[in-house]
Amino acid sequence: MSSISDILPLRRQAEVRDGWLKTRLETILPELMQRESLDMWIVICREYNEDPVIMSMLPATSMSARRRAILLFTRQADGEVERLTVSRYGYEGFYEAVWKPDQEEQYACLARLIRERDPGRIGVNVSPTFAFGDGISHTEHQLLSEALGEPYASRLVSAESLCVGWLERRLPEEIAAYPRLVEMGHQIIARAFSSEVIHPGITTTDDVVWWMRQTMQTAGLSAWFQPTIDLQAPGKSFEFTESPCQTIQPGDLLHCDMGFHYLGLATDQQQHAYVLKAGESEAPAGIRAALQAGNRLQDILLAEMQVGRSGNEVLRSALALAKAEGLRAQIYTHPLGYHGHAAGPLVGLWDRQDGVPGAGDYPLVDNTVYSIELNIVKSLPEWDGQDARIMLEEDAVLSGGEMRWLDGRQTSLFLIG
Repeated sequence: MSSISDILPLRRQAEVRDGWLKTRLETILPELMQRESLDMWIVICREYNEDPVIMSMLPATSMSARRRAILLFTRQADGEVERLTVSRYGYEGFYEAVWKPDQEEQYACLARLIRERDPGRIGVNVSPTFAFGDGISHTEHQLLSEALGEPYASRLVSAESLCVGWLERRLPEEIAAYPRLVEMGHQIIARAFSSEVIHPGITTTDDVVWWMRQTMQTAGLSAWFQPTIDLQAPGKSFEFTESPCQTIQPGDLLHCDMGFHYLGLATDQQQHAYVLKAGESEAPAGIRAALQAGNRLQDILLAEMQVGRSGNEVLRSALALAKAEGLRAQIYTHPLGYHGHAAGPLVGLWDRQDGVPGAGDYPLVDNTVYSIELNIVKSLPEWDGQDARIMLEEDAVLSGGEMRWLDGRQTSLFLIG
């Protein structure tokens, strides 16, 4: 098994990411523009007010947009896509730089290029549903419309589905690399939920949170949210609110939530541990049975996640099947990719178990990655009938029409002490 410190040097990471980007621009983008019947796509943003899409389209050494960045994509008769940048700073090897600032204003140059190509449908990033497809600011949209004039301004249409499609689709190379990312997350959790980190009666939940955060940072991984550690025990139940710092004691059921970015891709994972009491060699049978129930809910959900079904359809069918088996279940699964809560269909939210209008109506497509996030509630005889909530989150890929785990899942509790 590899070590979490065994990651690529930054220069090599950049080479890998840039190779992926070139392949994506040459393969995925033409397919998606044809799918969405867009003749042209314009991505415009300014430095430190970046469109959610643009950083996934720039080389790895780009830390932000520069001044005003404009990318112009035009679908050719042969299906290929012309890639231009109307920006002061070019992106050699990815986009052809076509603006000469000393000869022409930036928007005038863009308008001229558009008139010369005479596209029918021009996609811009406006969307009432997906933040990922709503990246052009009000000011830039206004300037673009004014620069184009008629008839071209009336040809502007939403590129919402193109944005989502670009962000959610994974290359075979990215899918091949993803299991290693998930494995690193599992390794961090395994160390956090061990006597290396936790000394019952002394260690606090915040101690473990910061250990996880520091471990990711030291390894060269970038946390995309502050990890959480919470606990349940007789008289202590879980709520979907910020958990207070507590000292970890024997008999506690621990839960973690953590995720990071590496090679431009995100992970998101939740697992459980039990702190043994004196004389115990395993967790109480009720807790072990609860974990098995959580695994069963995972099985149900993965079987329902099929290409072409919407997130809301998957949610309804999976919850109905879970209820029929007597499971007290919640499902709130989301896509993974360039972002942690990434582009694509939502399969519930923890507070929207009746479906998510808009984002939940989007269909699942092949070659996409998901964080399978859910929970079950089960009363524990060992806790005098008190409910315990098993909250699981593991990363899976939909490829070849089938869902599969990227690096397995938790089927037994970590034991501490």
